[in-house]
Amino acid sequence: MTRSRALDPEVCGVTAAVAVIDGKWKTALLWQLEAGPQRPGALRRALPGLSEKVLTQALREMESDGLVHREVHDVLPLRTEYSLTPFGRDLSEALAPLAAWGHRRLDMLAGRSAAAGASPVA
Repeated sequence: MTRSRALDPEVCGVTAAVAVIDGKWKTALLWQLEAGPQRPGALRRALPGLSEKVLTQALREMESDGLVHREVHDVLPLRTEYSLTPFGRDLSEALAPLAAWGHRRLDMLAGRSAAAGASPVA
C-alpha cells in the first residue's frame, strides 16, 4: 500500500488508517511510545532487528503523519526524544480492540495446534 493512499479523500477510512501504520515497525514503535518519551537508542534496544536507518525513516514518516513529536534538546551531545502526539495516542487507543482481537486469534491458533498435536487417548 502506498502512503499516498492515506491522503486520498475517496479511500475507505480503514485503508487510510492502515496506510499510516503500514510496515513492519510502526505498530511496534507506537506500542513502545505509549510508555512515554523515548530516545532512538532505547527504541532500537527494545526492538531487536530494527536498523538505525529503518528506525529513522519510520519515525520521520510517523512525525510527518502527526503521530509522533520529535524534540531535540539543545545539549552536547544533542539529545533527541520521541513521544506520541495526542493524534498518535488516539490511533493507539483505536488500535487497542484490534490488538485484543489479534491476541484472541493467536490463542485460538495455539489451541488448534495443541489439539492437533495431542495424542488420542485409548
